[in-house]
Amino acid sequence: ASRKRQRYVEKDGKCNVQHGNVRETYRYLTDIFTTLVDLKWRFSLLIFILAYALTWLFFGLIWWVIAYSRGDLEHLGDHSWTPCVNNLNGFVSAFLFSIETETTIGYGHRVITDTCPEGIVLLLLQAILGSMVNAFMVGCMFVKISQPNKRAETLVFSSHAVVSLRDDRLCLMFRVGDLRDSHIVEASIRAKLIQSKQTQEGEFIPLDQTDLSVGFETGDDRLFLVSPLIISHEIDERSPFWDVSRGQLERDDFEIVVILEGMVEAT
Repeated sequence: ASRKRQRYVEKDGKCNVQHGNVRETYRYLTDIFTTLVDLKWRFSLLIFILAYALTWLFFGLIWWVIAYSRGDLEHLGDHSWTPCVNNLNGFVSAFLFSIETETTIGYGHRVITDTCPEGIVLLLLQAILGSMVNAFMVGCMFVKISQPNKRAETLVFSSHAVVSLRDDRLCLMFRVGDLRDSHIVEASIRAKLIQSKQTQEGEFIPLDQTDLSVGFETGDDRLFLVSPLIISHEIDERSPFWDVSRGQLERDDFEIVVILEGMVEAT
């Protein structure tokens, strides 16, 4: 019976690694764009909604403060009084005017007058900040939507890897295929042997990574993946499996991670 082993990389491609005791968490905020892209969809949508709602509320409050400090709310029925914003009679209308300003709806019922310099400055600031929020959040959502995470669902690897003779040479082989009609451009493949080892000096290295040659010298690692292909690693003097017997191969605790990279033709 096969042993139950803890995988370094799951079958769906997710790395089974958790980062613990990370003290310098501020580094995630220095690259806020990538942090937002890496968040789960529910958190990304929440931040997307809050970014706009809080901006509208913040500027709506400032518009209401300007109207209140100028005394516009005390002269609502006075036609001889020129307010900063026409038809602004409370916080709700200030909030609506903030939404109309930032989203450039411009219904025309509430409009700023030319006798309010502080309102003109605030209008410019909200227009600039609104454009920045739009560019940042829409760009973040576009990158998140265009991520080809699900593209790997139609990339199929063989269930088992085999070691056998091929052209009178002992090889480790597996098969990979693409189920979609849209091809992967500039596809390349590489393999890593993940295994703990001990150096000659006695240093123990957990999860050491060793390259497995799958045709880098000959260019066979560049794939034209229109039909299923057999990927082969020749077990020669340069291979880490050269001194490993069949019995030791069954007993050793190691993992082979295969990485297929390329560009999706459609996107």
